[in-house]
Amino acid sequence: MTFNEYQKRALSTETDAGAERSVDSRAFYTKLLGLIGETGEIAEKFKKIYRDNDGHMTEEQVADMKKELGDVLWYIATVAAYLDIELQDIADFNIEKLASRQKRGKLQGSGDNR
Repeated sequence: MTFNEYQKRALSTETDAGAERSVDSRAFYTKLLGLIGETGEIAEKFKKIYRDNDGHMTEEQVADMKKELGDVLWYIATVAAYLDIELQDIADFNIEKLASRQKRGKLQGSGDNR
């Protein structure tokens, strides 16, 4: 499955299907806040893994992370759709950006424009 196929399938499961896709809509903010929440859930789970198990993950915890990462991917796909951006374009742009940084020796450091 391609990123764009995933995005199309993800959008078919959206509860606000058929609603106007506008960044000033309730539906958009629901997706944006969902993305923030799911990302927070991942951080919280990793915090507990480090706190309780010195960072060692069980197979069950890895499987749980797979589910949570899938939720993040769903929200990214839907938020991108509200911005009229195809998921494949995001993936391609990101790899090009990282390859450029790698070529220039700028993978590490801070700042968006390095």
